Amino acid sequence: MKSKSSVEHFRESDAIGILYVVATPIGNLADITLRALETLRTVDHIACEDTRVTGVLCKHYGIPTPLFAYHEHNSDHVVPKIIASLQAGHNIALVSDAGTPLISDPGYRLVVAARAAGLRVVPLPGASSILCALSASGMPTEHIHYAGFLPNNTTARKESFARLAGIDATLVLLESNHRLVDSLRDAASILGMSRRAVIGRELTKHFEEFTSGTLEELARNYAARSQVKGEIVLMIEPPAQIALCEDAWMPLIEALIPHYPTKKVAQIIADTLGGSRTTLYRLAQEAKDRL
Repeated sequence: MKSKSSVEHFRESDAIGILYVVATPIGNLADITLRALETLRTVDHIACEDTRVTGVLCKHYGIPTPLFAYHEHNSDHVVPKIIASLQAGHNIALVSDAGTPLISDPGYRLVVAARAAGLRVVPLPGASSILCALSASGMPTEHIHYAGFLPNNTTARKESFARLAGIDATLVLLESNHRLVDSLRDAASILGMSRRAVIGRELTKHFEEFTSGTLEELARNYAARSQVKGEIVLMIEPPAQIALCEDAWMPLIEALIPHYPTKKVAQIIADTLGGSRTTLYRLAQEAKDRL
């Protein structure tokens, strides 16, 4: 094991290792804390999603610590090995390809297993694409709802937007570049064409970009581009107060009815936005009859 340093002060009387959850840059390599660098140099091993990606960071800062891969495809057999290594007294740092581990990555399984085994888990805060995007977006931040990545399938994605529609908070989602336009169109059809949103793209990198507008405007804007690159954070403003009248429900009903049975449409809207299931069922049936 490596010699004691300041990052190991938790272990002065312990015989077991510590799992450090270490945030790393989301683009600009300078966005890393001094504590994170010291920890990555001092631990016995670094568990990372992709050794090639983390290898770039380690090479840049001259960190010689051995790397090994831990990701969603090998977690079943790697997690027990990590736990055994920690129990044997080794310190291990967990990092993701970019940003804070456990936010939309498989680190969750390892942390759950470590805590269940009575091991110490120490977080080292730092970069996060979600907080980075929100801080410069101009979107309300009193209440936020992080929804991660939505489904690939259009029907399932529309259902997800329907369940998010009535949440009184700024919605924060991650999206891939090749699905962005479809997601914006689905969001506009369910949440409303005039609902405002902000897209943060390539955050902290050379071509960093923030684009704002209505969901309809953003869908049209990005559809007109020949190519969209980079990691994307989509932030959608909280909903306006919805008037509980029949006309208010119809755009949402008409967007859902081609994809779901009448009863399911009524259930989705009632569960997320409120309203009478009986009334919603009747309106859904009328919309279906017009198809």
